[in-house]
Amino acid sequence: MSIAVVILNWNGERHLARFLPSVTRHTPPGVRIVVADNGSEDGSLELLARDYPQVEVIRFDRNHGFTVGYNLALALIEADCYVLLNSDVEVTPGWIEPLKAMLDSDPKVAAVSPKLLSWTERASFEYAGASGGFIDMLGYPFCRGRILSTTECDRGQYDDPRPVFWASGAAMMLRGELFHRLGGFDGKFFAHMEEIDLCWRLQLAGYRIMVEPRSTVYHLGGGSLPNNSPRKIYLNYRNNMAMLYKNLPRPHRRLTLLARMFLDMGSAAVYLLTGRFAFASAVWRAHADYCRWKPELRAQRAATPCVDAARLPTIYRRSIILRYMLGRKRFPAM
Repeated sequence: MSIAVVILNWNGERHLARFLPSVTRHTPPGVRIVVADNGSEDGSLELLARDYPQVEVIRFDRNHGFTVGYNLALALIEADCYVLLNSDVEVTPGWIEPLKAMLDSDPKVAAVSPKLLSWTERASFEYAGASGGFIDMLGYPFCRGRILSTTECDRGQYDDPRPVFWASGAAMMLRGELFHRLGGFDGKFFAHMEEIDLCWRLQLAGYRIMVEPRSTVYHLGGGSLPNNSPRKIYLNYRNNMAMLYKNLPRPHRRLTLLARMFLDMGSAAVYLLTGRFAFASAVWRAHADYCRWKPELRAQRAATPCVDAARLPTIYRRSIILRYMLGRKRFPAM
């Protein structure tokens, strides 16, 4: 099984200088390491040429975003499996082998995620993936070890490999043939929610997503966009609605989208009342652009396998938001 570790970079010179040494040190021989550069204007390319001649480099002339950037890069890389890795991730000894073993063990496993811990608070789970991602009945993502903005300390409580709903785009290994067969990431997402959408489509096609906590990486987070920026709010709200519209079956789609629209407008009202006008505007623009996007999404939905997504065992049948508001901030029994 051929493997390529692919790092998408945009003006990430400081991240490459800090984190790439662990990747070159702990990635086994025979595994390619490729940096796809999204038109960086800093010293990224000079750093790679000077200090990492063993790393392959793909150069793009502009920033295509996470989704199109990866789609373009992976179209140029022949490998049985890709490891998508953010430029702000520190890997550990033996991180590749458990992921490969998981894919080798079952042809129905399409993608597998390592355990993501925080680079700054190394005993805690990291927001972007923790120990495996899930969504609730209304499409809100959460993780084993992270509910909304609350992260747990890692005490080994989520060290069992198990099926999950999504693997984090910060670090995941997936089968190349399936990635290309399903059309890769949705290019219009640009960034955020794209890996959840892809994992949902993989499950609708009859495959499973796994987490393998024997592989551990440390993620800094917020490498491209600050964790609390209007741009990030906009992408998350817009892409979440688009993902639900594309992948939910007809009996659940309308009610779920109506509920989400109501809750999202509630969030916008809170932003407005607390003086965060740019954030309120981001939510409104997200819904307006989602509505303009719907004709195209309708065509994509028509091509989605007719599988009842509500039956997927990795969807939490209740509201994670309500659970959080009631003070239950740990991963629910599923």
